[in-house]
Formats: sequence, C-alpha cells, structure tokens
Amino acid sequence: MANLKEIRIRISSVESTIQITSAMKMVSAAKLKRAQDAIIQLRPYANKLTEMLVNLSASLDSGDGNTFSKEREEKNILFVTITSNRGLCGGFNSNIIKRTTALIKQEFENCNSSIISIGKKSSEDFPKKGFNVISTHDDLYNEITFEAVSEIAESIMNDFANAKYDKVFLVYNQFKNAATQIIMNENYLPVETPEDESATIGDYIFEPSKEEIVDVLIPKSLKTQLFKAILDSHAAEHGARMTAMHKATDNANDLKDDLTLFYNKARQAAITGEILEIVGGAEALNG
Repeated sequence: MANLKEIRIRISSVESTIQITSAMKMVSAAKLKRAQDAIIQLRPYANKLTEMLVNLSASLDSGDGNTFSKEREEKNILFVTITSNRGLCGGFNSNIIKRTTALIKQEFENCNSSIISIGKKSSEDFPKKGFNVISTHDDLYNEITFEAVSEIAESIMNDFANAKYDKVFLVYNQFKNAATQIIMNENYLPVETPEDESATIGDYIFEPSKEEIVDVLIPKSLKTQLFKAILDSHAAEHGARMTAMHKATDNANDLKDDLTLFYNKARQAAITGEILEIVGGAEALNG
C-alpha cells in the first residue's frame, strides 16, 4: 500500500492544481464578458454591411470593373488562420490547425496554398508541417483595434487585386456561447454574389453612382468582416478556456476525493495493524 506521506503530498498537489484552474476559470469568465459584448455589438452592423455589399455587387454588370468580385481560376489560395497566443483552451487551436491542414491537403491539394497566421499557436505549428506561412500577426492580441486589423485586410486586398491570390479564406472559431465554438471556413475573397438575383434588394436610391458606392463599400466591408472574425475568435477563446478550466477543476476535485478516500482507508488499515500488534504483544506478555 502506498506510503501515507506520499498520498498526502499528492492530495496537496491536486489542491494546488484546483486553485490554479479555478483562478484561470474566473479570469477567463471576466475576459469573456468583455469579448462577448464586443462581438455582439459588432455583428448587426457587420451583417447589414455585408448584406448591402452582396446586393449592390449582384446588381453590377460583370464588366463594371469590380476588382474584388472577380472570379479567377483557383491556382493560388490564401488561408487566414485565427488561433490564440496561449493554450489551455481544449481543442480551440488544434481544431483550426486540423481544418486548415485538411483543406490544403484535400480540397486544394492541386493549388499553391499560403497562410497568414494570427495567433502564436498556428504561427508555431504550420512551419513545422512545411506549410508556406507568409506572415504572422501574433502581436495583434496585445490590443485588438480596427486600425490594426485594417492594415492586414488592406494587404490581403492588394494581393488579391494584383492576382497574387485567386481565392482567400478565413478559418476561425465563431463564438456561439461559452461552451460552443463553431469552426468557420469562410470565403473572404472574391466577394460572393447571390446566384438568385431576384433575392437581392434593389430598392435603393444611389447618390453618387452605384459603382462609386461599391468601390468604397467593399473595402470597408472586408475590413469589418476580418475584424468581426478576430473578435469572434477572441470571445470563443475565452469561452473555450473557461469551459476547459471548469472541466479541469471538476476532474481535479474528483481526483482529490478519490485520493482522500484512499488515504483514509490506508490510514485506517495502518491504525488497525498497530492495534493488532499491541493486542498481540499484550497477550504474549500475559501468556
């Protein structure tokens, strides 16, 4: 049977783990509230902007020079992967890495694939797998601002406009609630137009021209779309970490209970053994 001192040390170690995971859970819960408020406030604006963009783009003729809506043969693909800088959040990061790897090796195996990585976890993993990571933006999480995200979006838009890439995807975790994250493989460029043009809303009065409005609206919408994806991922990260730490705390409590029961049984056995030795010694003296 294990030494009682060893069991006490293990119980003490588990108690320390419980304190750490409980503290991390509370920190993530506090950060989640702020991140959740940010994405919830942005979503209606971003969705409405995207809806207007899709409708306006669909109403333009293919020859109007709408650069960001041009469909090209898919030869060069860019993936913008959004993970976190830290771990201890369950499968949050590994799911994005696995999804991107599957897309590159299966769906786009005959294309030249490149990656822009946002988050240290993907920035460290993809080079090890031999993927072409053209840039990393891990410092973005120090302060997530629309201006910083806009710089990344502008770089992507310029590369697409210059035909460096034929298609761009965003791969990230969309925040649903604290316990659920949805893995998104979202088309970023070219801007998609609805197949059924009758479904578009055409009741607009355009001032200035429709083309001028689209030229201004598309870049703004694309910047907002990337900003929304990063805020979504940021909120999802804290939700995933909070859930992971909650489960870790529960598991540690269960382990502590098992060890405490085992310790009590071992201690009881040791006490019983000592009593039997005393009684046996007393009987020997009396005999």
